[in-house]
Amino acid sequence: MTRRTGLLVATSFVAGLVAAGPVARVAASRLLPNAAYADPAISSDDKTRALTLFGEVLERVQADYVDSISTSALIHHALNGMLSGLDPHSGYMDQKQWHEMQLETRGHFGGLGMTVTAAGGLLKVVSPIDGTPAARAGIKPGDLIVSVDGKTLEGLTLEEAVDKLRGAPNSQVSLIIKRTNVDKPIQLTLTREIVHMEAVKARRDGDIGYIRLTVFNDETDRDLRTDLANLRQAGKISGLVIDLRNNPGGLLDQAVAVADDFLDGGEIVSTRGRHNEDNHAWYARAGDLVNGMPIVVLINNGSASASEIVAGALQDNHRALLVGTRSFGKGSVQTLYPLHDDGAIRLTTARYYTPDGRSIQGAGILPDILVRQSDLAEPSFAPEHESDLNNVLGNPNGDANTPRRPTPPPGAGLADKPPQNWPKYDATKPETDFQLRQAETVLQRMITGAAHSAPTGQKGPRPAVPRQPA
Repeated sequence: MTRRTGLLVATSFVAGLVAAGPVARVAASRLLPNAAYADPAISSDDKTRALTLFGEVLERVQADYVDSISTSALIHHALNGMLSGLDPHSGYMDQKQWHEMQLETRGHFGGLGMTVTAAGGLLKVVSPIDGTPAARAGIKPGDLIVSVDGKTLEGLTLEEAVDKLRGAPNSQVSLIIKRTNVDKPIQLTLTREIVHMEAVKARRDGDIGYIRLTVFNDETDRDLRTDLANLRQAGKISGLVIDLRNNPGGLLDQAVAVADDFLDGGEIVSTRGRHNEDNHAWYARAGDLVNGMPIVVLINNGSASASEIVAGALQDNHRALLVGTRSFGKGSVQTLYPLHDDGAIRLTTARYYTPDGRSIQGAGILPDILVRQSDLAEPSFAPEHESDLNNVLGNPNGDANTPRRPTPPPGAGLADKPPQNWPKYDATKPETDFQLRQAETVLQRMITGAAHSAPTGQKGPRPAVPRQPA
């Protein structure tokens, strides 16, 4: 039996620290042959021939390659190639990467403070983290990192490219960035530092509470509860905006806890895989922290994995309205297998599903009310969604992007993009945030009951979902 000791839900790498895929669980090593997991379609003779071929290639490289290379280095290269060829989120981590990933989940690590993912041989910025070197340097979501310290990233694995961003605190790193609608390369020099990931930010706007979740780490649910209590202590709050935009994910148990904070029961998420031990379901406990207060959740294409779990749980349980644009669509589960004293592998073992049985893998979650941040259809150099990546897993539900229901009454007549005279969006100036302003309009309508206070109508029947309570 494989022992599960933790869960991680993320889309990408954070400032050079591995974030291990949308849902990753730490397991005891299960690398030796096991009849319970054997594939009957693969004979022992086939395996013997394949391993013999591998051995022949290994010996030839060691004997005749222009430079002498250790067996350990060759094996590491082989592991990288084997795993990264499966899908975008399986991979191999050496000792250093494995250690740094463990540090990252605790919310403290050294680096630049941005989440990145692979994009055509380069690194695409998913989101800079507020208050970090990347954010202070003006790095933006969608930026492509072309080179690091004068050397191109083309031809490197994601782990290798991210490793170029790492370094000792107070050391400098030079980046060349390609940005949409900017003709010339952007050259930046940043100083690495120990980054503390502030998972939750909260403020009031009249009687509306605004809570931004930047990542799901060990501190997210605790900080959310503290900030929510502080907001309510400062005065009456009639509704909440929960901002999940550009949140790449984090720990699954934190995603479940955050969703549970606003639900009074019902399923939150389930996983289904090849083996029974990969099939689980998580359920909300009785008790809603805000007693049914109206909630609007903001999402965009940078909302992934743990963010999509929370958004899908609140949407399917008819607890909140989702405003924004389609989420990233990262819905696969990775299991982390420590390799004794030699790092770990990250292997895709399951998909996760929303309470209504929707797999968001490759498709994402559609908002109830579509609102764009810009009135321009800007071209992008990099993939915008999981479905744009190479070797992406399929969605067993087929076309999961079919709209779930008509626009709910609070969104009736709402503009889906800013007018031409709207000021250019500046993340430091909430008044320029068109999606946020529209979300607050929807929330006020829900509060006043001008267009019905309940988010939706009656829930329809759920598809049958095989599940094993966890």
